[in-house]
Amino acid sequence: METSELQRITNWLIDGARSSASPAEMIADICEHLAAAGLPLWRFGIFIRTLHPEIFGRNFIWREGQEVEVGTVDFEILDTPAFAKSPLRIVFEQGREVRGRMDDPDSHRFPFLDDMRAEGVTDYLAMPMLFLDGSIHATSWTTRHPDGFSDSDIAAIRAIVTPLARVSEIITQRRTAEILLDTYVGNRAGARILAGQIRRGHNDTMQAAIWLSDLRGFTALSDRLPAETVVEILNRYFDRQVTAIRDHGGEVLKFMGDGLLAVFPIDEYVGDASHVCGRVLEAARKSRASVEALAHPVGDIVERFRFGVALHVGHILYGNIGGGNRLDFTCIGPAVNLAARLEKVAGRLGRTVVASEGFANVCREGWRELGEFPIAGFSKAQRVYGLAEETPVVMA
Repeated sequence: METSELQRITNWLIDGARSSASPAEMIADICEHLAAAGLPLWRFGIFIRTLHPEIFGRNFIWREGQEVEVGTVDFEILDTPAFAKSPLRIVFEQGREVRGRMDDPDSHRFPFLDDMRAEGVTDYLAMPMLFLDGSIHATSWTTRHPDGFSDSDIAAIRAIVTPLARVSEIITQRRTAEILLDTYVGNRAGARILAGQIRRGHNDTMQAAIWLSDLRGFTALSDRLPAETVVEILNRYFDRQVTAIRDHGGEVLKFMGDGLLAVFPIDEYVGDASHVCGRVLEAARKSRASVEALAHPVGDIVERFRFGVALHVGHILYGNIGGGNRLDFTCIGPAVNLAARLEKVAGRLGRTVVASEGFANVCREGWRELGEFPIAGFSKAQRVYGLAEETPVVMA
């Protein structure tokens, strides 16, 4: 392989691979330039472990003449026979190189290499890629050259892995920050935080439909069940709502014990309040059906659940609130307070879904007026609406 071309690729990586618009494009550029410079590369893989509650890692696979394949792998792979006998397991766990020449009988201990052999591969190299935080990631390199990789080829691969690790770590750290913010504060708030809105006082007002829900009988449930069981139930219960909320354009802002606060932003300039509120109501109906279908066996008893959700629409203050260097990106305002009070009214009335007059006026589908109720903190009684399809349930 040409030394000058290897140095050019190395310098390009050290400079941040700025000409590539995405990680996948960067992988393609590296592989194509290495191949053009004389490295007999047929397939390349890079495997990055992630800090994500559900995803073990991401992979990018390049093959000669093909688009880069991008995928994710969940944590279940760690318990599979395929991973137990994978060369990458050795890389991840021991941080050392694994070579597999197809003419070496020892290569048959890795079933993956049998698959590669069937595709005409003659040589395989799995190499650790070390990040500065000590974490071990992996790359894999294969060739169809009759003689496999030469010593100079392997030296070139080793030379490129370190600068590749540096730029990969920068990209991964940015993605990790996005994942963590999305996981803990939501994607809308996360985008604002990454954009630099991290000071107390960085707040905006916006029009939104507000969702505030609560699990019925949670206190009694917590009293009679072990804490681990309660956490498991809460996670399953929240799954039923979060999926529906996100599928219908909402963002979960906060979990408060068994309570959930979500917002559905409304663009006042395009007049989509009716459309947004319609989606909110669809999400509420879907959540109601999912929670009603939820059954959790505890010993000889099968626990079933009900929840209540209050829907309102109004202006909220959205942004950084807190003290010192400990802030919360959330929303506050009379509209949020009213939604919280209405959720308590829903519980007293044995209703699953209730709405304020403002929400019912925007989304007029299927509501029945339930009456006016005094609301703590509000000077006037508030008219409350329930879905006509629902039958009130008296909680024991």
